[in-house]
Amino acid sequence: MVTKPSILARLKNQRATWDKIKWTWLPETNREAGDSVVRNFLLHWFPAKVTRQSLSWNYSFWLGTISAVLFLILIITGIPLMFLYVPSVERAYLSVKDIEFTVSFGWFLRGLHRVSAHLMVAVVFLHMVRVFLAGAYKNGTAANQNRPLNWIIGITLLLLTLLLSFTGYLLPWDQLAYWAITVGTNIASAAPLVGERLRFFLLGGSTIDQNTLIRFYVLHCFFLPLGVLLLFCYHMWRVRKDGGLACVDQLSLEQKKKNAQPIKSKTYSLLGITNGRTVHVETSIVDEDKHTVASSPNLTRRLLLVSLGTLAVSVVLTVLFRTPLEAAANPTVTPNPAKAPWYFLWLQELVTLTTFTIGGLTINGALIGGILVPGILVVAAIVWPYLDKSPVSTVGVWMAGARRKQNIVFLIIVAAILVLTIIGTYLRGPYWDFYWPWQSWPTMPRKF
Repeated sequence: MVTKPSILARLKNQRATWDKIKWTWLPETNREAGDSVVRNFLLHWFPAKVTRQSLSWNYSFWLGTISAVLFLILIITGIPLMFLYVPSVERAYLSVKDIEFTVSFGWFLRGLHRVSAHLMVAVVFLHMVRVFLAGAYKNGTAANQNRPLNWIIGITLLLLTLLLSFTGYLLPWDQLAYWAITVGTNIASAAPLVGERLRFFLLGGSTIDQNTLIRFYVLHCFFLPLGVLLLFCYHMWRVRKDGGLACVDQLSLEQKKKNAQPIKSKTYSLLGITNGRTVHVETSIVDEDKHTVASSPNLTRRLLLVSLGTLAVSVVLTVLFRTPLEAAANPTVTPNPAKAPWYFLWLQELVTLTTFTIGGLTINGALIGGILVPGILVVAAIVWPYLDKSPVSTVGVWMAGARRKQNIVFLIIVAAILVLTIIGTYLRGPYWDFYWPWQSWPTMPRKF
């Protein structure tokens, strides 16, 4: 028979255990707030205190955090999909069809994975745009900063994100996937010297077949996610080493130093032999207390809110827009038009615009628009932080006046990419002809 005191003792022990778990997330004092970061494995990632501006919504828009949450959703949804998917030409399409129509909530799992992948591409791109417009790729006032290196890591993460989505595009093995990969790899083959070898490496041969599927599957499920995870961890570590977000450097420039009153109980001399203060230990501090707050629970609450909001948006989009699944891949039937994945449509459109004939000589648009132009843009983005000679006062400032010309050039490039993507998505029809939204496409003959 269980006595009442034993029940109370058990409840007390359970409550004590729960308090040990939650106290780092809900500290009640400043001392606990500092200790929580040191003693909690997850919170140890963050500093004990963060600036209020770093927590603001209108500076970073939390795009980096949203990208990380989307990547986590991709991992969580991708694991069960790996158990259900069969990476073979004969069974890939049927296994995806089973996921979509037979497995309980399989359509939701696949849809959430697909929506998160597309959102991650868009959010990582917007994050890079935000960093550039805020001048956050430049070193500020703190010592040993290397923000240009972190900017290059961010560019690498963007490219890996594109590859991660591109390799996953083929896995359904339907007409949409098959011909999108065909267009994308044909553009890659136009690269000088290494184009054909690169295409052969990606496809595992000269055609899209079983070798291609298994290579894309392994890249998509292991190597690329591992690369993104490792670079993301290093990216975050560099943010800490560089002193936090770039707005912190701007805050330090605006603050003034003032003399600090010594703490009577503290020793200032060598080995603590003498108490008090001498002319040799005159101290000064920067008034940061009013600009900083404890990471726990202020930062953790924001992280939870952003994570839940990202998940909610992804779920709503999954429910509203069902994931397409066209007919099984058929190399003998070419859709008209055949389009690359949406994030590469600006390249496909650029290839069209740079393909022209002069005096009977046809200029290869795949080389110019598909390889040279994006290659120049990537190289320019990498070296830009080292060429940018704007003053330190512009670091962490949105659209700083001293960087006006740079920001205008950058925004023109971003706008051009977006316009070309819209044209390729909505205004290109059969034979890649241009059609306004109110124009009807011609009826194409069916092939039997």
